[in-house]
Amino acid sequence: MTAAPAPLLAQLGAEPGRAALLLDVDGVLAPIVDVPAAATVPPPTREQLRRLHARYALVACVSGRSGPDAARVVGVPELVYVGEHGLELAPAASAWHERLHGFAATIDWEDVELKPLTVSFHYRRAADQVEARRLLEAVATRARTEGLVARFGRKVLELRPPLEANKGTAVRALLGERSLRRALYAGDDTTDLDAFAALDGLELAVRVAVASPESPPELRGAADLVVDGPAEVLELLRSL
Repeated sequence: MTAAPAPLLAQLGAEPGRAALLLDVDGVLAPIVDVPAAATVPPPTREQLRRLHARYALVACVSGRSGPDAARVVGVPELVYVGEHGLELAPAASAWHERLHGFAATIDWEDVELKPLTVSFHYRRAADQVEARRLLEAVATRARTEGLVARFGRKVLELRPPLEANKGTAVRALLGERSLRRALYAGDDTTDLDAFAALDGLELAVRVAVASPESPPELRGAADLVVDGPAEVLELLRSL
């Protein structure tokens, strides 16, 4: 863990009733696993999330999973969940369901995750990840020509509707609904950069990058604090 911005964390914890804790799930609360469906948040982390839920104005998970699936993985139902990178808060997203799934049906890929509003092509378990990435680059190019948004993350290509909805719009909506001007956001991947940016202009903002060899270097550069994996996230949660 890098040297924590002690004044920022102290300020956040001094008045928890005025602050939000916003957290990605995979790679942040739950360790990354080869099969996404097998991911789970460890019991000690769940314990801290329950404690923080009783202490802070808002504890929410903003995930690439669907909201219900994120809630299953986290195992703390009293939290707020926003899934599919914020698309669940965009009414227009549902109109793209058939188009996304129809496109996915034309791709011969073994590890495909079909979600209501997005599609993920995983290649973590590919025998040759370099070749898998090359093939998915071609899929991404084709998807873009068909009007879809294609974005690479940690060993995954995600396709989504071309809408102004992302983790940043989700964060702004969550904070705006509750008139909160203080927040911490923790994330580990490219899509979390949108959430980092959404904290700009707040009275108090703490951006936490959960680093790994797979995380984008831009995430570290935009962070106020860098921690090493879910184990150090747990220690951070204990400090709050």
